[in-house]
Amino acid sequence: MRDTAAAAIGKGLIALSRSLGAEERGLALLGEGNTSADCGDGTFFVKASGSSLASLDEDGISRVRLTPILALLEGEAIGLDAIERELLAARVDPSHKKPSVETFFHAACLTDGGARWVAHTHSTALNQIVCSRLGAQPFLRHVFPDAIVVCGKVPAVVPYLDPGFALAQAIQAELRRYRGAHGQPPKLVLLENHGSIALGQSAREALSIALMAEKWATVLQGTYALGGPRYLPETEVDRIDGRSDEHYRRRALSHEESGASAGRSEPAGADG
Repeated sequence: MRDTAAAAIGKGLIALSRSLGAEERGLALLGEGNTSADCGDGTFFVKASGSSLASLDEDGISRVRLTPILALLEGEAIGLDAIERELLAARVDPSHKKPSVETFFHAACLTDGGARWVAHTHSTALNQIVCSRLGAQPFLRHVFPDAIVVCGKVPAVVPYLDPGFALAQAIQAELRRYRGAHGQPPKLVLLENHGSIALGQSAREALSIALMAEKWATVLQGTYALGGPRYLPETEVDRIDGRSDEHYRRRALSHEESGASAGRSEPAGADG
């Protein structure tokens, strides 16, 4: 039964990855981005190094033990050779390919981030903003309700670090800071000069957050072309964030009957 459940999660991760990697969405090209999903037994699936989201299949995911990855994150920085060795050693099945170098931050997102499904993308529209002199600042306030409902009241933000172990430790630290400040984990993490991470309770929610973040970025770009954003008042943001019907929609986004079907789902917005 356990293997059957894990197999369904693996299929769900492949479906989610292919949906994220669809070229027309502009979320990830070639080998960009990575995904993960918690198996619920101390292991998780993560995209293998060198795989493409758009064409991911069973050979492109690796199942990894969570405990040794987390233990390394709590320690001192390690070199590239040690990282490769530890990633290979953490595999549940030695026949699986080497996990992505971003496996470390996926482990942090699945624990300190409170997520069950994680989607890391290099969205074109979002990167046009977080790679600018403004960085993540335009996303610290809201311009339309759907972003509040799907992406949360405020995103977490991590300044640029080279992808790998140091970035994972910085993400873990920001997730812990965020939980202490807000009493809950974020739904969206913005990586300046890099991309974003969607933290979902289901594959459907992770996809929805990634897609809404892309729309949010596109809308922001349009506002700057027309004089700048007209942000919603914070009182209005608080009201939307606290509405009972919006909590219902959030619960609907975080629930799905089958992990294997999740990658085909689309987001439900504030009016959906």
